[in-house]
Amino acid sequence: MQDHDERLLSPGYRRLFLGMSFLVWVFNFADRSILAVLAQPIKHSLALSDFQLGILQGVAFAFLYALLGLPIGRLVERSSRVKIMSAAILIWSLMTAACGLVGSFGQLLLCRMGVGMGEAGVQPVTSSLVGDHFPPERRASAMAVILLGTPVGTFVGATLGGAIAAHWGWRAAFFVLGVPGLLVGLLVLLILREPRRGLADKAPREPAPLPNFGAFLRVVARKPALMFVILGGALAGFGMTAISQFLAVYLARIYQLPVQQAGALYGTISAIALSCGLLIGSFGTDWLSRRGDRRWSAWGPAIALALAPLLYWVAFNAPSILWGSVMLCISGAMLLIYYGPTFAMIQNLLEPRMRATGAALFAILFTIFGSGLGPVAVGWMSDRFAGSVFAGGDYLAVCRGGKAALAAAKAIDDPCAVAATYGIKSALIGAVCVFFLASVCFLIASRTLRRDFYVAGEGKA
Repeated sequence: MQDHDERLLSPGYRRLFLGMSFLVWVFNFADRSILAVLAQPIKHSLALSDFQLGILQGVAFAFLYALLGLPIGRLVERSSRVKIMSAAILIWSLMTAACGLVGSFGQLLLCRMGVGMGEAGVQPVTSSLVGDHFPPERRASAMAVILLGTPVGTFVGATLGGAIAAHWGWRAAFFVLGVPGLLVGLLVLLILREPRRGLADKAPREPAPLPNFGAFLRVVARKPALMFVILGGALAGFGMTAISQFLAVYLARIYQLPVQQAGALYGTISAIALSCGLLIGSFGTDWLSRRGDRRWSAWGPAIALALAPLLYWVAFNAPSILWGSVMLCISGAMLLIYYGPTFAMIQNLLEPRMRATGAALFAILFTIFGSGLGPVAVGWMSDRFAGSVFAGGDYLAVCRGGKAALAAAKAIDDPCAVAATYGIKSALIGAVCVFFLASVCFLIASRTLRRDFYVAGEGKA
């Protein structure tokens, strides 16, 4: 048993674990981002509104994700996390491939719900395993390495999905990105090993009884820092997901780009922004926490989230595609500074057998506010703003489905194109204002952060 523990804490196995987890997150976000890139051709093919696109990218994904998040989190506390992760990957990969077979809005809605059901198992498992493989001062950095799969997956999903859709149609893109995930699910089951709970914290070898959910809620209630970190991260997720799911649509409409070019530019911007934000936020706050004050893990996100709306306002009003793309990279990097430290703080504030439940609670709120409400709100606002400037009658009736997108590609002064462009730009500018509220939450969390950190051997979290 001692040899097994030492092997799982060895540098070689830690690198293997980080590599496999990185690969999982690559496919996780490749399968998420592909719908954002294919939104315009799907809208034209199935005659959808922006509001319906928001439902597909928001509520459809978020519903089962949020519904199953806590039960899966509790299951992760008592069962094999490696097996749960493998099963989750297999489910979301199958459902992604199934999206290529749909013929209506309702069928695509069900498939996206299936994708959300599978992906609900990844975040709590990853957070819990990182907590057992790495000490507190290295967890944000470890999460940053894993979460780099986010920009890589987004880039792969966006560029590959856009290229495949341009040559063989949007249905083929779902097949190409869904099927390889099945192999990744099997590799996780064959390669990774299950560590004991609290291994990196040097917790007692004898397994403590699993705390019930009431005990978990009492811990959350007596740790204000934990509550505000989770709330701040969820609010930031509202704007982050809204931007992510509609950025390709925005680029296509504002700069009159075809799906392949819009997908490639979206993937490039997302990859640069996510990579820089994750690395700066995670390694930067870890470095500052070790050499200065541990509250930097909350101060850093608070500062970045306060600056992000201002930078996005500049980006959305840029006069050229080059300047706009540069500012979107800078804005996205500033926004993503919060992401890695948030995962690490949740782990560091909870005892080992509550970490998966804490990650699941964060995932649920993030999904409800972010994946659920964010894209839906932006889609609804986009239709309303577009309708307010459309002079040709009922905007949704006249410009429904792909008409606005086709008009944008043919003539910039077409009434449908003008209205659609104004709508998406105004909606995204409105959505980023939520980052100010998220910033305040992280600032409040910093006030009790040092007091609320978990210390092994205290008996209570």
